[in-house]
Amino acid sequence: MAQRDLFELRVVACRALILCSTLFGACAIPRVQEPLGGTEVPRLEADRVVLEDGAVLPLAQWLPARGRPLATIVALHGMNEYRAAFADAGEQLAANDYAVYAYDQRGFGATEQQGLWAGGNVLASDARQVAQLVRARHPGIPLYVLGESMGGTVLLHALTQEPRGWLDGAVLLAPAVWNRRDMPWYQRFGLDFLAHTFRGLKVSRPKSRTPSDNSETLRRLRDDPLVIKKMRVDALSGIADLMDDVTDTRRDVGVPLLILYGQNDEIIPARPFCRWVTSLDDGGPWRLAVYPNGWHLLLRGLDAATAMSDLTAWLKNPGAALPSECEAGKPLDEAACLALVASAALRQSPQCPRDPGLGGSAGAATAARATAG
Repeated sequence: MAQRDLFELRVVACRALILCSTLFGACAIPRVQEPLGGTEVPRLEADRVVLEDGAVLPLAQWLPARGRPLATIVALHGMNEYRAAFADAGEQLAANDYAVYAYDQRGFGATEQQGLWAGGNVLASDARQVAQLVRARHPGIPLYVLGESMGGTVLLHALTQEPRGWLDGAVLLAPAVWNRRDMPWYQRFGLDFLAHTFRGLKVSRPKSRTPSDNSETLRRLRDDPLVIKKMRVDALSGIADLMDDVTDTRRDVGVPLLILYGQNDEIIPARPFCRWVTSLDDGGPWRLAVYPNGWHLLLRGLDAATAMSDLTAWLKNPGAALPSECEAGKPLDEAACLALVASAALRQSPQCPRDPGLGGSAGAATAARATAG
């Protein structure tokens, strides 16, 4: 087929898709969960949390064997997962005298209306409500909220709505900060088109992308019946909306914030991650660590001990040095951040690089080399 014919065929196909989108777009809108409208007294129970609108969310707790915890942690799981995502981390943190509470976010795990998107505002409000309940149970003890992947996005949205006062610090594990503008055009168009037409269509994660290098972690994700294997496209669109919300505006960080990212992350690409990181306030109380041997599920990979060691050290003292020496400073710009991730990729060793991407002449020189290359 001639190049001109091929080009014309693509034009016709694109026009057909646009026409279909126009025709069907008004017929369907992405579906979200029905509001409950209850009036309950919010409370923590042994295996569930009840919120003020009547939502009942399954709850897991990992508590120190004895004594008063050093701090409490509310853990927010990622897309398609549920509270069991923190089973191993919860046990380890409890053994180090931290109290961990993880619940199934609406639409996931064993919640009602599983598979339906609840809305970013609802999920963020839930996180604040649960944090307030945990603080009430453990008065006078520092409270941290930890979000993994989509859970990190929910946490960021909650901080946007209420930057401080309800928590003492936050931890983001490979936060989902992939703005639509960073996606290929066909991915953006396809997602929006399907969410407004065949909104109930379910899709699975591409097999070419793996969240972990740990075969046991992958087996659990595959075999656990409460882990969603295929997700509705309108729910994916809802998550994309949430990622847009938390990345479109430069916002100050109101509390100490620890950001952890693995250079082997195949779920959240380095470019959108770096674009978001370098939009943060340079003077804010946030810290970044990048792990050469880390994957998306940092606390469940083969090198999980490295990130866990840094996490526990930071929880004890948010200003202390990280044991792994993987701290990356505050990259000057997107190019410096990408150079940092690339340098970690080349090293592939437990000892993390210190200079690429940092503020100052070393970071500037690295960025210049990355741009030139």
